[in-house]
Amino acid sequence: MLPYLFIITTLLSFVLFYLGTGKDKRVLIISSLWLFTIALIAYNGYFENTIQRPPRFLFVILATTIVSVIIYRKTRFNEISVNILMGVHALRISVEFILFELFLRHKIPILMTYKGWNFDILIGISALLILFYLLYTKKNLSGAFHLSWNILGVTFLSIIVLIAIFSSPSPIQQLAFEQPNIAVLQFPYIFLPTYIVPVVFISHLLTIRDTLNG
Repeated sequence: MLPYLFIITTLLSFVLFYLGTGKDKRVLIISSLWLFTIALIAYNGYFENTIQRPPRFLFVILATTIVSVIIYRKTRFNEISVNILMGVHALRISVEFILFELFLRHKIPILMTYKGWNFDILIGISALLILFYLLYTKKNLSGAFHLSWNILGVTFLSIIVLIAIFSSPSPIQQLAFEQPNIAVLQFPYIFLPTYIVPVVFISHLLTIRDTLNG
């Protein structure tokens, strides 16, 4: 059940990001090809080999960074919808509950959950509240608020990304040796570092740029 819930969360982030970036066909094609490629490689456990050096996971992270930059540069900034991108951030609530269940299944350390050092759920909850406010009142929040909230969101996300990296079984592991972060090496949770996290980062950056240019 949990893998299916995570796949649904991934697909929702895919749809919301596509809509939030103005239904850009280039974003749709690049994202679709990337998700399909990652799924094809990860399904048979390719990234679960932690003995090989350099780690296989390192290559996919480098590729993810390149794909993320391409998507960001291809996005038409004047066509983004801040409200829909806020929906992308609201999905962080689902991600956090899935992460906690993965901890209970001994696939990630407690450090990566809301009972550890992961405060990202606060951004997800606040995003949902902000989205309800925007839809109900039909009013816009100030640029200063959007800028501050998105910077905070980037900060919280960066913290958990660093925790995840240093908790993963690799030569640079510094945390959680008793329970390493192995879930993100497996299908479908590989979509967290290779798609969901980049999409969330890009959504923040697009909104920040839109606010500064507004």
